[in-house]
Amino acid sequence: MSAHPKPPRHIRPTVPFNLSRWFGIVGFVSIAIVSAASSLLLSHFLTERMLRQEGVLTMEFVQSVVLAEKSLRGYFTGDRAQDAAALEAALGHIASMPDVLRANIYNGERSLIWSSDDKIIGRHFGSNPELDAALAGKLVVHGDADSNHEQPRKDEHVDLRDHSGYFVEIYVPVRDAPRGRVIGAVELYKNPQALAEALSTGRLFTFIGAAAVGLFLYLTLFGLTRRADAVIRQQQDRLVETEILATVGEMGSAVAHGIRNPLAAIRSSAELVLEGTPETARESAQDIIAESDRLEEWVRNLLSYTRPLSDDAGAVALRAIITGTMDHFAREMEKRGISARLNVAEDLPMAKGDPLLLRQVLHSLMANAVEAIQQSGTIEIAGITDPAKRRVELTIRDSGPGMSPEQLKRIFTPFYTTKTRGMGVGLALAKRIVERFGGRIAIDSAPGRGTAVCLSMPIA
Repeated sequence: MSAHPKPPRHIRPTVPFNLSRWFGIVGFVSIAIVSAASSLLLSHFLTERMLRQEGVLTMEFVQSVVLAEKSLRGYFTGDRAQDAAALEAALGHIASMPDVLRANIYNGERSLIWSSDDKIIGRHFGSNPELDAALAGKLVVHGDADSNHEQPRKDEHVDLRDHSGYFVEIYVPVRDAPRGRVIGAVELYKNPQALAEALSTGRLFTFIGAAAVGLFLYLTLFGLTRRADAVIRQQQDRLVETEILATVGEMGSAVAHGIRNPLAAIRSSAELVLEGTPETARESAQDIIAESDRLEEWVRNLLSYTRPLSDDAGAVALRAIITGTMDHFAREMEKRGISARLNVAEDLPMAKGDPLLLRQVLHSLMANAVEAIQQSGTIEIAGITDPAKRRVELTIRDSGPGMSPEQLKRIFTPFYTTKTRGMGVGLALAKRIVERFGGRIAIDSAPGRGTAVCLSMPIA
């Protein structure tokens, strides 16, 4: 025989929720994703802003050269009657800008009229959206960290001399006045080493900063979470201990209260047996037996409530259990002047459940109805079938005093009772049993209208 018995099948082992472990995983992944995304967005924003600033400075320089050199403005518009030396000097200013790999000049008709690389002057290239945007008056700047450029991205990149580092392409619109019409565009290919180093350093510090902030945030929150987890566990242990002590106190109070009256009645009956006539002794003996049965029933209910219930369900003949329960209480109802009416069909379907447990439920409900009436009343038991929902509906209605809304709210609370001689576990246990087999229990009651207990059980 095993030293460690197997737990009942209906008990499911539960793994306690580990707040620290889950936050350690979920928090780390979440913070890492947020830190990486924020660093990428910040790096992209920094790159775009610095490229834009590079383009603006280049555009201002080119525009100032165009406005200062009259011969250059005429060159854009097609006027060749200009000072050749001045024009050559102006073009040289553009070509000699720092970090420039190639400078191309386009007129308003998209024709390449000059380049710092003589080999491509006069050539025609395909579609160029950036040039179109520049001729529409927009500054276009974009860069590429790929320094190999073995395959040119566009036709006009052909024969572009080798370079290393960050590659920037700038299209500058050229105007005939500070706010005048666009007369052409200057295309510049630049290899700005200082800008590349600044961008690289900025990206590095952005990622390091994001990682440091994410790590700091994670460690801080993880420490707080571990502290909170420890406090929650301590409070949970204290709460469980308090609930256990409260349950033990309620149970002890209920047991003491429930046993006191039957013991007093048994003692009184025993005294009558000793001192009374044989007829009185016989009645007293019957009272002793009745009170002993009551004590045995209370102990059985208490043990049934505290032990686990079985999930094994079979087919239960409810009509047979109902008639058996009514026979059991027949003598008590006769003494109290209670009449019983049974309105249950002979062919009531079998219900899903356990016969012993459902008999205990009906016995408890019938005992409550009898004790509620006290003297002269009616108990009606009705049973119907709901084929659509495949359920059997039982109703036990008494003509007792009924219950107030406050009492009705607490009626299923363990060890709460409205009776002077009860323990308060009958209805709580009945609810557990009925719901264990997929059933439902509901109580309808009001002061002066009696009480109706409705059971709904699935058909087997």
